[in-house]
Amino acid sequence: MTLGFFLALLAVAASAGFVGSLVGLGGGIVVIPALTLLFGVDMHYAAGAGLVTVIATSSGGAIRYLRQGLCNIRVGVFLELATTFGALGGALLAGVLTGPSLQLIFGVVVLGASVMVLRRQEEHGISLEGDRLSCLLRLEDEYLDHRHATLIEYHPQRTVLGFLLMIVAGVLSGLLGIGSGVFKVPAMDTAMGLPIKVSAATSNFMMGVTASSGAAVYFARGDINPVIAGPVAIGVLLGARLGSRLLPRLPAVAVRRLFVAVLVIVAVRMMLEGLGV
Repeated sequence: MTLGFFLALLAVAASAGFVGSLVGLGGGIVVIPALTLLFGVDMHYAAGAGLVTVIATSSGGAIRYLRQGLCNIRVGVFLELATTFGALGGALLAGVLTGPSLQLIFGVVVLGASVMVLRRQEEHGISLEGDRLSCLLRLEDEYLDHRHATLIEYHPQRTVLGFLLMIVAGVLSGLLGIGSGVFKVPAMDTAMGLPIKVSAATSNFMMGVTASSGAAVYFARGDINPVIAGPVAIGVLLGARLGSRLLPRLPAVAVRRLFVAVLVIVAVRMMLEGLGV
């Protein structure tokens, strides 16, 4: 590996970690298209490196989000039960699908998630009653909005639906090598009614566990190349630390728009690549 290639991977990974940590996507959703489209890496190796970046992003951002009170640990632990099992199944399924097929699935899923997020409107200062399961598990919480100096209370809704959606999110994580934040964030934001910042922070907290389940299968299959995954993990970790510092200071609408913009651009590029355009 040349020095130029190493630095290029490092720069792309740092950018991916910054954006991924900011919107709760894990960095893999940016790294994977970059590896396949810019560096010509096979989709299976790109997905393996993507899972490594997700673990790095989660490690880099989760601690700060916990200190800031943005991450809902109870919600994360509960939903992670579903995503972990889904990730194992998705990783096994990825071994029988071709690269272009994975790229097309990637694009379709990401576009669908962007529509879900765009339709959701943020609700500030409104305290809703949680559903029965949410109240039983004490999933309600609050966080301090530093931008408006306001304490925002929230109560998760449709908890069972959120759990079922997390199984799908886990399958997508293992199948595509992403942190499944592309589906976790819309599920928590839209289905369960969590604020977008809480959804992004909790997704970041969950991603490391989900990705570890899928990464074990990719490693056993030989689809994690340390020459690619090593520099990418370092760059993503650096970018994730910076993104976690910035998130509390951004307005919720800016986070939502950035999230959707990243999803649409990446989805279109991956679908065109999968179609051979």
